[in-house]
Amino acid sequence: MKPLNTPNTRTAAPLSRRQWLSFTLPLLGAGAVAALAPTLVRAAAPAPTPVEVWKDPSCGCCKDWVDHMQANGFQVTVHETGNNAVRARLGLPQKLGSCHTALVGGYVVEGHVPASDVRALLQQKPKALGIAVPGMPVGSPGMDGAVYGDRRDPYDVLLVARDGSTSVFKSYNKKAST
Repeated sequence: MKPLNTPNTRTAAPLSRRQWLSFTLPLLGAGAVAALAPTLVRAAAPAPTPVEVWKDPSCGCCKDWVDHMQANGFQVTVHETGNNAVRARLGLPQKLGSCHTALVGGYVVEGHVPASDVRALLQQKPKALGIAVPGMPVGSPGMDGAVYGDRRDPYDVLLVARDGSTSVFKSYNKKAST
């Protein structure tokens, strides 16, 4: 029997993961590839974006917002110490406050900001302190769901400049004027 024509392992460069997969997967057959697919997809997924959150330990809506962020690919570290001191330390004006404060990618994220807006902030990289949803508007992430009767109040996500001034980053649920 003639040996397989394989490269000399002493002189050949090591195979990359992609090269190895392109050689190996066809040999495994469709059933094995289907069984491996979840692992391969997981391996190719980007690493979760880290977020630090400061909140009161007894706040349920903050926990719901943390769950929303985790479900949207963020890796959240929670500090159960309240957020007033960290908000002041980070320079966010008190009038923009909410029940939790987060730090992600060097930006302050205050309150019930949708994960999609945090992603947009990180992609756009504006020269700003961060974004905020002041107060606790019903219908925002963490303040939504059946417990609120599926009510959705209008609210704005504000872009907060380093001097504390704001502009609208994105508006939600604005009702048409009559």
